[in-house]
Amino acid sequence: MITYNCDGIRMPAFHKRAITAWIRRVAATYGKRVGDIGYMFVSDERILEVNRTYLHHDYYTDIITFDYTEGDTIHGDIVISIDTVRSNAEKFGKPYDEELRRVIIHGILHLCGINDKAPGEREQMELAEDKALYLIKN
Repeated sequence: MITYNCDGIRMPAFHKRAITAWIRRVAATYGKRVGDIGYMFVSDERILEVNRTYLHHDYYTDIITFDYTEGDTIHGDIVISIDTVRSNAEKFGKPYDEELRRVIIHGILHLCGINDKAPGEREQMELAEDKALYLIKN
C-alpha cells in the first residue's frame, strides 16, 4: 500500500491513483513488487530536522529514503521537501510537476537498489529517472 501524507505544508497536487500505478510499473521493471511505501511531504526546515536526527547530516536535501525492503518486495518511508523540489525546478529550468515526479520516483529507485553516491552512480540514477519519467508519459 502506498500512502501520501504531509507535515506542516499543503499536500502537493497530483493524481494519486496515477502516480501509484506508475510507481508499481516502475518497480515491476526492476522485478520488484510494492509493499508498504509511505510518502511524507514536508518543508525544508522539517527535512533538515529529519536529516539531522536520523542521518546525522546537517544540510538540506530534496529527498530522504528509509529502506525497509525485504526480498523482492519494496518497503520504505520517503520524505520529500516540497520547498527544495520547487527551488530545484527553477534552478534546472524544469516544470515543477516534472521535478516532483522525478523526486517521487527517485525514492522508489533507491528502494529498487539504485544508488547515487559512488562515482558513476549519479549518472545511472539520472538515466533510471529519465526512463521512469518516460513510462508515465506513455
